[in-house]
Amino acid sequence: MDSLLSSIDNALRTLFAAPHANTPSPAKGMPEGTLSAEDKQLAGALMRINHVGEVCAQALYSAQALATRDENLRAHLLEAAREETDHLAWTRDRMQALGARPSVLNPLWFSGAFALGWVAAKVSDRVSLGFVVETEKQVSQHLQGHLQRLPKADRASRAVVARMKEDEERHAAQAQAAGALQLPPVARGLMKVAAKVMTTTAHRI
Repeated sequence: MDSLLSSIDNALRTLFAAPHANTPSPAKGMPEGTLSAEDKQLAGALMRINHVGEVCAQALYSAQALATRDENLRAHLLEAAREETDHLAWTRDRMQALGARPSVLNPLWFSGAFALGWVAAKVSDRVSLGFVVETEKQVSQHLQGHLQRLPKADRASRAVVARMKEDEERHAAQAQAAGALQLPPVARGLMKVAAKVMTTTAHRI
């Protein structure tokens, strides 16, 4: 019951409260670059996509922590979720600085990610960890693409994305070391399709 209540509390805070970062944002102290209206709109849209990714990360880790019976794994997942909270706060701060708003579909993204995390964890802990590995790898690839697309003058957003990429790659490595099972090609392909739908939609909505 405590775990269930904690998951509900996390969902409400993720979707409706201003997240608090435990680690200062990599953008802290950086001056806002001079951006054209078009560049500012692009940067805001990319940070909205990244914010959606962090909403999904909260849902994923929360569901997996709720479903597992392994206390050590639960502690690992909750620690990863706490680190992802920093990303949630950093991306929200960047959206505000760029005049962008969060995706109005965040409750939908959260619900979908929570369901996927729950199902994966119920299959087995190794599958659950495999889902983490594949998710973090795909997120890292998206972030690399954003580093190539973000305006050069937006040093603050670029610093946030670069740090997030490092953290996601570390989370993937940790899950791999914990015994993650490699997901079959079909599952990985479906995850890529779902991610494409999410990023394309979140870019505008």
